[in-house]
Amino acid sequence: MRDKYLVIDKQILPDIFQKVIDAKELLRTGKVKEVTEAVKSVGISRSAFYKYKDYVFTLSEERKGKKVTLFFLLNHEAGVLSNILNLISSYKGNILTINQDIPINNVANVSITFDISDIEISVEDIFSRLKEIKGVDKVELIGME
Repeated sequence: MRDKYLVIDKQILPDIFQKVIDAKELLRTGKVKEVTEAVKSVGISRSAFYKYKDYVFTLSEERKGKKVTLFFLLNHEAGVLSNILNLISSYKGNILTINQDIPINNVANVSITFDISDIEISVEDIFSRLKEIKGVDKVELIGME
């Protein structure tokens, strides 16, 4: 299987990618409250931000303490979250945080951050396996550090 992600020196990429990162950082840190304000601050359009926001993120170069945060949409069924946690831990991923909303219309939003320092498979492989769990409607990579 070919790797889904690449690490590329940002110097050779168009400025739009760094501006998307900057806009996301403004939102994450609370320096701005809305996307409109963030994109105006960095000088890009809302459409460009939405086009790339889920595909552009920074990676820390350090190997120790690497973390990944995933967002899930889960069916409100017994055992779905447990199956996710068991899969992550079975490959030596160490769960750091779990944030879960109350299910609405039988679907719950969940974000999980886990340490991948000792993980036994690639992040891409674990991502694929998580998508296959019954009751997982959606998995998105929020970020890696």
